[in-house]
Amino acid sequence: MSFTAESIVGASAGYRAVFAVREFRAVFAAHLLSLLGLVVGEIALSVLVYRVTGSPLLSALAFAMGFLPYLLGGTLLAGVADRFPARRVLVAGNLFCAASAAVTTLPGAPVAVLLAMRCLSALAGPVLAGTRSATLGDVLGEGDLFVLGRSLIRIVTQGAQLAGFAVGGLLLTAVPPRTALLATVAGFLSAALLLRFGTRRRPGRAAAGEAVVRGSLSGARRLLADRRTRALLLLSWLPPFFLVAPESLAAPYADEIGAGTVGVGLLMCGMPVGTIAGEVLAGSLLGPRGRERITLPLVAVLLLPFLLYALKPSLGWALFAVGLAGLGAAYTLGLDQWFVAAVPEELRGRAMTLQTAGTMTIQGLGMAFAGAAAEWAPVHWVVAAAGVAGTLVVGGVVRLVVGSA
Repeated sequence: MSFTAESIVGASAGYRAVFAVREFRAVFAAHLLSLLGLVVGEIALSVLVYRVTGSPLLSALAFAMGFLPYLLGGTLLAGVADRFPARRVLVAGNLFCAASAAVTTLPGAPVAVLLAMRCLSALAGPVLAGTRSATLGDVLGEGDLFVLGRSLIRIVTQGAQLAGFAVGGLLLTAVPPRTALLATVAGFLSAALLLRFGTRRRPGRAAAGEAVVRGSLSGARRLLADRRTRALLLLSWLPPFFLVAPESLAAPYADEIGAGTVGVGLLMCGMPVGTIAGEVLAGSLLGPRGRERITLPLVAVLLLPFLLYALKPSLGWALFAVGLAGLGAAYTLGLDQWFVAAVPEELRGRAMTLQTAGTMTIQGLGMAFAGAAAEWAPVHWVVAAAGVAGTLVVGGVVRLVVGSA
């Protein structure tokens, strides 16, 4: 039996109710398949570039290319999310990413081409993410189902990253990197098929004659000019800048405390596991009002667990600190509800794209700043300082949000 979002609104809005919506299942499965393929491809491409060049820098760039274009794509191409029908954007975007990945599988493709294809695929990332988030509003409505739907997308993103790294590592023990990259092609192609035949066609939100770049920039100006929207965007962007510190410094901290490579892996997994647990608990145990009530208190104390790093904790206590911070990321459920309510319908796609692009960009900057700081100070002090500075900065943003209500 199939359900629509409207038929479920009056029922208990748990995760099960979200999965009862047929179109959401298609969007969810498509995101999972494309993400698994992407993560496997990131590992395979990094290994391939290193084997071809022997350069750790170029190998690292294969990963960095996944972050760098987000700001450009999210700023100049955000209008695509509202200008064209969402299904067309999602299908075309996945096919574009599949084609880019297919080029990397060609024997003899130069390293410059490999990096360029990674960059092109990442350029489409914020548009796909923004369009997907805006589509959830069409599929699930703007109430509790939408909030839980976005929560599920974040949960599967964290989980697929953990699973994808494991699968990619195993796959590369059996096949060459170029062959492993076929998994990325297959993931994006499968996602395109699911979206084409599993979702309905809906018209674009923006005026048909509006140029993409002009519409993207004018939309960003309108969103940032609104006091409420601007405050909510800052609440989306600034906490992740500080939140990535222990993850980006996992390797040097594990070396600092003698935890070895196993410690690196555990420290990298600690926050995603805590984030998944926090989202599931908040989504399952609390209703919409309850999640909104905990949003500001939760984000205000989100980074305080990092203060434990000042004591140079053992691996177990460090995992406790990052896992506890991950639990606090459940503040995003209430934030999602406020954000979709504050954004005009005709700007929803651009708003979601801008939000995603800003978050990804700020995470990359946060990693860079944490790494630079660790060149001059012990790692445990850098993470503790991120906890102090981040708490002060986020506290200021919380006041902005309260003042904009």
